[in-house]
This record gives sequence, structure tokens and C-alpha cells, in this order.
Amino acid sequence: MSTAGSVRAIREAKKRGIHVTAETAPHYFTLTEEALRGYSTSLKVNPPLRGASDVEALKKGLHDGTIDAIASDHAPHARTEKDVEFEYASPGIVGLETSLALSLRLVHSKVLTLSQLAEKMSLNPARILGVPKGTLSAGADADITVIDIARTWRVDADAFRSKSRNTPFHGWEMKGKAVLTIVGGEIKYRDM
Repeated sequence: MSTAGSVRAIREAKKRGIHVTAETAPHYFTLTEEALRGYSTSLKVNPPLRGASDVEALKKGLHDGTIDAIASDHAPHARTEKDVEFEYASPGIVGLETSLALSLRLVHSKVLTLSQLAEKMSLNPARILGVPKGTLSAGADADITVIDIARTWRVDADAFRSKSRNTPFHGWEMKGKAVLTIVGGEIKYRDM
């Protein structure tokens, strides 16, 4: 979701008892169309960035539960797909390595609690997809991410683990970082 109108439509559908779920991505509640003034292809996404009122509506929809999930919207592209005129650039950004820190801004600004953020980024997507994930209950897979919510860091696209670098957040100062990832009981990532 990227617009206030879509938030209103989903909210109304849920009020009417229609079984519907909705997600948004961090760039939609972080950036506005104002960022596009320089026509940077790193900001070309589909759907496109919207106005400030849309960003606020998304935050309200996340806060009140209208929006169930936050997805990274990870869309890596080769440099040749982005280093072209804006009109010809492929839409999408690398989202995996910045989605958590951008979403933690919602916690730091009190739009969501840390528990609500965990639900929107883990438990709810698993529930929606019908996969037995997103929980630390007994017998569940040992898939765990440890987060340091106070850790500050600067986005360096050149250091991304993704093979792509198409991010509008290069150079941004972030607060909050995954420092350990365990999948199936095995450590897959460590940055402590």
C-alpha cells in the first residue's frame, strides 16, 4: 500500500467484515514524492512514492492495525537497469538491508511498539501466508533475529550483502540493527 485512499479502502473493508490483509514497505512510510525532484533512479519504485498525507495515512494505518504487515519490497537491479534516464529505469530498491532500521523509526517515534513491529514484520506475514513461523513458542523452528535497537550505523550500499546497490538510503544515519540471525538453529549472520 502506498496511498491514503488504499488505507481507507482496507479499513472500510475490515469494518464490513471482509477478510482482507494489507502490507506496505518502509520507503512508502519514510519518503515522499518530494524526494523525486532530482529524478534519481534509486527512488523509482512501483507504485511510485506519494505525498506527505499518504505517508501519514500509512503510519496511522500501521498504528491502528489496518495495515497488517511490513515487507521489505526487496527489488534488486543490476546497475545497467538503474544507470539510465529516469523514464527507462527499472522500478525498485534493495530493501532487505534497510527495512528493519527504517521500520524501527516507527518505534522510536511511537507510531508502533516494538512488539507491534515484530508482529508486522514477522508474526503477521507468517500467519497470512499460512507458514508455521514468526514465533518463539516451544517446538517452533529456531529462526531468530537479535536486534540492537539503539545501535547507530550509516548505510553503505557498497558494503551490502545483496548483489545490488540500488538504494536511496546510501549515507543515511540509522538507529537499530540486526546483530545476529539464526536460521534453523544455525547462526547465519553475526555483527556484534
